[in-house]
Amino acid sequence: MGNEHSTAAHWPGDFDEADLQKWAESVRHQLTAPQVSLGLVFMSPRFFPRAKQVLEILRVHARIPLLAGCSSQSLIVGEHEVEQNAGLSLGLYALPGAELKAVHFKQEQVEEANGPGYWHLETEVEPDHTNGWLVFIDPFHLDSESWLKTWNEAYAPAPVLGGLASGDSNEQATQIYLNGEVYDEGGVAISVGGDVRLMGVTSQGCTPIGDTWTLTKVEQNIIHQIGNRPAYEVLAETFNQLTPEQQKGARGNLFIGLVVNEYLEDFHRGDFLIRNLLGADPRSGCIAVGALPRLGQTVQFQRRSKEAATEDMEELLVRARKQLGETPIYGGCLCCCNGRGKNLFDCPDHDAHLVQQRLGPMGLAGFFCNGEIGPVGEKSFLHGYTASLALFVKK
Repeated sequence: MGNEHSTAAHWPGDFDEADLQKWAESVRHQLTAPQVSLGLVFMSPRFFPRAKQVLEILRVHARIPLLAGCSSQSLIVGEHEVEQNAGLSLGLYALPGAELKAVHFKQEQVEEANGPGYWHLETEVEPDHTNGWLVFIDPFHLDSESWLKTWNEAYAPAPVLGGLASGDSNEQATQIYLNGEVYDEGGVAISVGGDVRLMGVTSQGCTPIGDTWTLTKVEQNIIHQIGNRPAYEVLAETFNQLTPEQQKGARGNLFIGLVVNEYLEDFHRGDFLIRNLLGADPRSGCIAVGALPRLGQTVQFQRRSKEAATEDMEELLVRARKQLGETPIYGGCLCCCNGRGKNLFDCPDHDAHLVQQRLGPMGLAGFFCNGEIGPVGEKSFLHGYTASLALFVKK
């Protein structure tokens, strides 16, 4: 499935050099554009021993000047999500007037990074030369939270989209791909500049419940008071306003949403950074959250369910369509949490199908992640249970 600027295809088989060569050529022929700008490849762990050969075959036979990607147990291709024995997926993108630059980075650099100028030198990309970054990271050898914090300092508000690779679930091993190289650590970041920009859709799978509130007493990740009342009391009251059916589904699925940009007139879906509720203590009245909230920050409790996740995704895709108007979408990369898919929705192809339905047809390649990266407001964050969609659009 694709359009004149992009296509995505799935190889379900094992490694077979001659057949893979033919397949790569046929995928290239699906694209009417004279040249490919970018290839994205995602492979399941059974290709680990042959990954380097696969990359060479794809680069030569699909004529790809810049190829990047990572390993994953489950893949996304076109309007399908392949969750079992996934094989490999390849997305090809012709991006008119795009300036692309890719870099591999490692944990040592994250530890060295000391201010915005550091990454400008390491990547040789200045902030005014990029419209956004697509990133694939190994979760076991790189501290992605710290990396993202320094990257935001260097490049925000340019969005960062992508995800953390997955691999063999019994071993802490993943692979990251860049051109002909296979890395077992670090990350790959592709800067998208020139006449193409990255537009992000970050669907965190929640629906807001109750009212918005202001935090009035906070200590690190412990919220003592909300609206000058014990935080626990406000949480309990919000929970009790749900219907009995909703309450049943909400147990273990309650979260907190933190507004990222306080300057908005009013707050909607997509303005909140969703984080875990780690604990709530009726005696002290405190709640602990998986973030460092600020005094005076606006919050709203959130509920996660398959219905909420569908509603969230639908609304954000419709909003993206409106914002884009007639602007062409060249193609996309979809990174979904491995807790989504059939596990969450009880049906196949949920997220990929919605993207194609609302924004397609387009070449869409992607994978199921150990953590998703996407913007909320003018900064990018690491998320869970999220679908992070990067769209290549005309600037």
